[in-house]
Amino acid sequence: MQTETFSELFPLFDAADAETLEWLLSEAVERDYPSGRAVLMEDAWGNAVYFILSGWLKVRSLRNQDATTLAVLGRGDFFGEMAILDESPRSTDVIAFTPVRLLSIPAQRFIQFLFKDSQLHHRMLQLMVRRLRRTNQRAQLRQQVPATRIANVLMGLAESYGKKTDAGIEMFNLPIKDLADLSEVSVDDTTKVLEKIIEKAWIQIDAKNQLLNIVNLKQMTQLATVR
Repeated sequence: MQTETFSELFPLFDAADAETLEWLLSEAVERDYPSGRAVLMEDAWGNAVYFILSGWLKVRSLRNQDATTLAVLGRGDFFGEMAILDESPRSTDVIAFTPVRLLSIPAQRFIQFLFKDSQLHHRMLQLMVRRLRRTNQRAQLRQQVPATRIANVLMGLAESYGKKTDAGIEMFNLPIKDLADLSEVSVDDTTKVLEKIIEKAWIQIDAKNQLLNIVNLKQMTQLATVR
Protein backbone atom coordinates (compact mmCIF):
# COMPACT_ATOMS: atom_id res chain seq x y z
CA MET A 1 0.00 0.00 0.00
CA GLN A 2 1.25 3.49 -0.84
CA THR A 3 2.24 5.61 2.15
CA GLU A 4 0.07 8.55 1.05
CA THR A 5 -3.05 6.38 0.79
CA PHE A 6 -2.32 4.78 4.16
CA SER A 7 -1.85 8.08 6.00
CA GLU A 8 -5.05 9.48 4.48
CA LEU A 9 -7.06 6.50 5.65
CA PHE A 10 -5.42 6.42 9.09
CA PRO A 11 -4.90 10.01 10.36
CA LEU A 12 -2.72 8.72 13.20
CA PHE A 13 0.12 8.67 10.67
CA ASP A 14 -0.53 11.85 8.71
CA ALA A 15 2.43 13.61 10.36
CA ALA A 16 4.90 10.76 9.79
CA ASP A 17 7.49 11.33 7.07
CA ALA A 18 7.20 9.17 3.96
CA GLU A 19 10.49 7.35 4.52
CA THR A 20 9.63 6.26 8.06
CA LEU A 21 6.12 5.25 7.02
CA GLU A 22 7.50 3.26 4.11
CA TRP A 23 9.78 1.46 6.57
CA LEU A 24 6.77 0.65 8.76
CA LEU A 25 4.78 -0.76 5.86
CA SER A 26 7.68 -2.79 4.48
CA GLU A 27 6.66 -5.81 6.57
CA ALA A 28 2.92 -5.20 6.41
CA VAL A 29 0.69 -7.95 5.01
CA GLU A 30 -2.77 -7.52 3.48
CA ARG A 31 -5.32 -10.28 4.04
CA ASP A 32 -8.94 -10.79 3.04
CA TYR A 33 -11.47 -12.53 5.30
CA PRO A 34 -15.00 -13.67 4.43
CA SER A 35 -17.96 -12.70 6.58
CA GLY A 36 -18.29 -14.83 9.69
CA ARG A 37 -14.59 -15.70 9.82
CA ALA A 38 -12.60 -15.29 13.03
CA VAL A 39 -9.97 -12.68 12.21
CA LEU A 40 -8.17 -12.79 15.55
CA MET A 41 -8.49 -15.54 18.14
CA GLU A 42 -8.19 -15.03 21.89
CA ASP A 43 -4.66 -16.49 22.00
CA ALA A 44 -3.31 -14.34 19.14
CA TRP A 45 -3.53 -10.87 20.68
CA GLY A 46 -0.18 -9.11 20.90
CA ASN A 47 1.34 -10.50 17.70
CA ALA A 48 0.47 -7.58 15.43
CA VAL A 49 -1.53 -4.40 14.97
CA TYR A 50 -4.38 -4.65 12.48
CA PHE A 51 -5.62 -1.83 10.23
CA ILE A 52 -9.08 -2.06 8.65
CA LEU A 53 -8.95 -1.23 4.94
CA SER A 54 -12.57 -2.25 4.29
CA GLY A 55 -15.46 -4.04 5.97
CA TRP A 56 -16.99 -4.30 9.43
CA LEU A 57 -15.88 -6.39 12.42
CA LYS A 58 -16.87 -7.02 16.00
CA VAL A 59 -14.78 -7.56 19.11
CA ARG A 60 -16.48 -9.98 21.44
CA SER A 61 -15.89 -11.25 24.96
CA LEU A 62 -15.92 -15.01 25.54
CA ARG A 63 -17.05 -16.51 28.81
CA ASN A 64 -17.68 -20.22 28.83
CA GLN A 65 -20.20 -20.68 26.01
CA ASP A 66 -21.41 -17.07 26.05
CA ALA A 67 -20.20 -14.36 23.66
CA THR A 68 -20.91 -10.65 24.16
CA THR A 69 -20.14 -7.97 21.59
CA LEU A 70 -17.92 -5.30 23.14
CA ALA A 71 -17.20 -3.10 20.12
CA VAL A 72 -17.85 -2.75 16.41
CA LEU A 73 -15.11 -1.43 14.12
CA GLY A 74 -15.07 -0.27 10.51
CA ARG A 75 -12.89 1.11 7.74
CA GLY A 76 -10.17 3.49 8.91
CA ASP A 77 -9.91 2.06 12.43
CA PHE A 78 -7.37 -0.35 13.89
CA PHE A 79 -7.01 -2.75 16.79
CA GLY A 80 -4.40 -4.73 18.67
CA GLU A 81 -2.22 -1.73 19.58
CA MET A 82 -2.86 -2.10 23.31
CA ALA A 83 -2.26 -5.84 23.37
CA ILE A 84 1.34 -5.48 22.21
CA LEU A 85 2.08 -3.66 25.47
CA ASP A 86 0.08 -6.05 27.63
CA GLU A 87 1.09 -9.70 27.77
CA SER A 88 -1.78 -10.84 29.98
CA PRO A 89 -4.12 -13.55 28.57
CA ARG A 90 -7.19 -12.26 26.73
CA SER A 91 -10.64 -13.76 26.46
CA THR A 92 -11.76 -11.81 23.39
CA ASP A 93 -11.71 -12.46 19.67
CA VAL A 94 -12.50 -10.51 16.50
CA ILE A 95 -15.09 -11.70 13.97
CA ALA A 96 -15.80 -10.35 10.48
CA PHE A 97 -19.38 -9.14 10.02
CA THR A 98 -18.82 -8.57 6.30
CA PRO A 99 -15.99 -9.43 3.90
CA VAL A 100 -13.00 -7.63 5.39
CA ARG A 101 -9.58 -6.55 4.18
CA LEU A 102 -6.96 -5.99 6.86
CA LEU A 103 -3.37 -4.86 6.84
CA SER A 104 -1.32 -6.33 9.68
CA ILE A 105 1.96 -4.93 10.98
CA PRO A 106 4.16 -7.08 13.26
CA ALA A 107 4.13 -5.93 16.88
CA GLN A 108 7.86 -5.33 17.11
CA ARG A 109 7.90 -3.22 13.94
CA PHE A 110 5.02 -1.09 15.26
CA ILE A 111 6.76 -0.53 18.62
CA GLN A 112 9.97 0.49 16.85
CA PHE A 113 7.97 2.90 14.72
CA LEU A 114 6.52 4.57 17.83
CA PHE A 115 10.04 5.21 19.11
CA LYS A 116 11.08 6.66 15.76
CA ASP A 117 8.49 9.47 15.89
CA SER A 118 7.88 11.30 19.19
CA GLN A 119 4.67 12.90 17.85
CA LEU A 120 3.10 9.47 17.58
CA HIS A 121 3.28 9.03 21.36
CA HIS A 122 1.08 12.08 21.77
CA ARG A 123 -1.32 10.95 19.05
CA MET A 124 -1.57 7.49 20.57
CA LEU A 125 -2.29 9.04 23.96
CA GLN A 126 -5.07 11.13 22.42
CA LEU A 127 -6.53 7.99 20.89
CA MET A 128 -6.48 6.16 24.22
CA VAL A 129 -8.19 9.09 25.95
CA ARG A 130 -10.85 9.18 23.24
CA ARG A 131 -11.57 5.49 23.67
CA LEU A 132 -11.66 5.88 27.44
CA ARG A 133 -14.24 8.63 27.03
CA ARG A 134 -16.35 6.32 24.91
CA THR A 135 -16.19 3.72 27.67
CA ASN A 136 -17.23 6.33 30.24
CA GLN A 137 -20.07 7.43 27.98
CA ARG A 138 -21.32 3.86 27.76
CA ALA A 139 -21.39 3.76 31.57
CA GLN A 140 -23.45 6.97 31.63
CA LEU A 141 -25.84 5.51 29.08
CA ARG A 142 -26.90 2.82 31.54
CA GLN A 143 -29.00 5.49 33.23
CA GLN A 144 -30.81 6.33 29.98
CA VAL A 145 -33.94 4.80 28.47
CA PRO A 146 -33.39 1.99 25.91
CA ALA A 147 -34.24 4.19 22.92
CA THR A 148 -31.52 6.69 23.84
CA ARG A 149 -28.93 3.95 24.34
CA ILE A 150 -29.69 2.34 21.00
CA ALA A 151 -29.77 5.62 19.09
CA ASN A 152 -26.48 6.66 20.71
CA VAL A 153 -24.77 3.47 19.56
CA LEU A 154 -26.12 3.79 16.01
CA MET A 155 -25.15 7.46 15.70
CA GLY A 156 -21.69 6.78 17.11
CA LEU A 157 -21.05 4.04 14.55
CA ALA A 158 -22.51 6.13 11.74
CA GLU A 159 -20.30 9.10 12.59
CA SER A 160 -17.18 6.94 12.88
CA TYR A 161 -17.62 4.60 9.93
CA GLY A 162 -20.77 5.49 8.02
CA LYS A 163 -20.93 6.72 4.44
CA LYS A 164 -22.65 10.02 3.79
CA THR A 165 -25.22 9.97 1.00
CA ASP A 166 -27.84 12.36 -0.33
CA ALA A 167 -30.39 10.58 1.87
CA GLY A 168 -28.37 10.61 5.11
CA ILE A 169 -25.75 8.20 6.47
CA GLU A 170 -25.38 4.61 5.30
CA MET A 171 -23.83 1.94 7.52
CA PHE A 172 -23.77 -1.78 8.15
CA ASN A 173 -27.03 -3.14 9.56
CA LEU A 174 -25.96 -4.72 12.83
CA PRO A 175 -27.67 -7.94 13.90
CA ILE A 176 -30.14 -7.34 16.72
CA LYS A 177 -28.12 -9.35 19.25
CA ASP A 178 -24.96 -7.32 18.63
CA LEU A 179 -26.78 -3.99 18.80
CA ALA A 180 -28.43 -5.15 22.03
CA ASP A 181 -25.03 -6.06 23.50
CA LEU A 182 -23.51 -2.69 22.63
CA SER A 183 -26.53 -0.83 23.99
CA GLU A 184 -26.86 -3.06 27.05
CA VAL A 185 -30.53 -3.45 26.24
CA SER A 186 -32.45 -6.72 25.98
CA VAL A 187 -32.98 -8.22 22.53
CA ASP A 188 -36.76 -7.81 22.87
CA ASP A 189 -36.51 -4.13 23.81
CA THR A 190 -33.97 -3.50 21.05
CA THR A 191 -36.34 -5.04 18.51
CA LYS A 192 -39.23 -2.88 19.74
CA VAL A 193 -37.18 0.33 19.64
CA LEU A 194 -35.98 -0.36 16.09
CA GLU A 195 -39.51 -1.08 14.93
CA LYS A 196 -40.68 2.28 16.31
CA ILE A 197 -37.76 4.18 14.76
CA ILE A 198 -38.40 2.52 11.41
CA GLU A 199 -42.11 3.31 11.68
CA LYS A 200 -41.24 6.98 12.26
CA ALA A 201 -39.05 6.83 9.11
CA TRP A 202 -35.96 7.99 11.00
CA ILE A 203 -34.01 5.01 9.70
CA GLN A 204 -34.46 2.61 6.81
CA ILE A 205 -33.31 -1.00 6.65
CA ASP A 206 -32.05 -2.62 3.45
CA ALA A 207 -31.95 -6.23 4.64
CA LYS A 208 -30.87 -7.61 1.26
CA ASN A 209 -27.68 -5.55 1.22
CA GLN A 210 -27.21 -5.54 5.03
CA LEU A 211 -27.47 -1.76 5.18
CA LEU A 212 -29.03 0.65 7.65
CA ASN A 213 -29.68 4.20 6.50
CA ILE A 214 -30.10 7.01 9.00
CA VAL A 215 -32.35 9.34 7.05
CA ASN A 216 -33.50 11.73 9.79
CA LEU A 217 -30.25 12.87 11.36
CA LYS A 218 -31.87 15.60 13.43
CA GLN A 219 -34.33 13.31 15.20
CA MET A 220 -31.79 10.52 15.69
CA THR A 221 -29.25 12.96 17.13
CA GLN A 222 -31.83 14.31 19.57
CA LEU A 223 -32.85 10.80 20.58
CA ALA A 224 -29.21 9.82 21.09
CA THR A 225 -28.39 12.79 23.33
CA VAL A 226 -27.57 11.82 26.91
CA ARG A 227 -29.87 13.73 29.28
